[in-house]
Amino acid sequence: MIVRIDKWLWAARFYKTRSMAKAAINAGHIKIDKEKIKPGRKVEINQLVSIKQPVGEKIVVVLAVSSKRKGAPEAQKLYSETDTSHQKRQVLIEEKKISSLSNPIATRPNKKQRRQIHQLRKLR
Repeated sequence: MIVRIDKWLWAARFYKTRSMAKAAINAGHIKIDKEKIKPGRKVEINQLVSIKQPVGEKIVVVLAVSSKRKGAPEAQKLYSETDTSHQKRQVLIEEKKISSLSNPIATRPNKKQRRQIHQLRKLR
């Protein structure tokens, strides 16, 4: 079976729609065997596909091809992530967790905090 890469990325559930997969390919976020590709490129078994995602770059080996989108358990059988890719992503995730703890996002004060702010302003 011969399948286009944009269709395979959609069937493997990397992207919600084929148009999103096509946009990622055109933006250069998807490479096959370290080569830039076009959305019509055919995907074959045992090819390395690198996918840039916000969490990090995911490098997968194509185990099977499918043009139909199925459930997540079946979609995960279409590819296997390389060990080095998995380890690098885990390191990036841990770094993001640590940086988010040291730099908390400013949020709006809750009711109790607002009362404390008003009390401090009255004391001035």
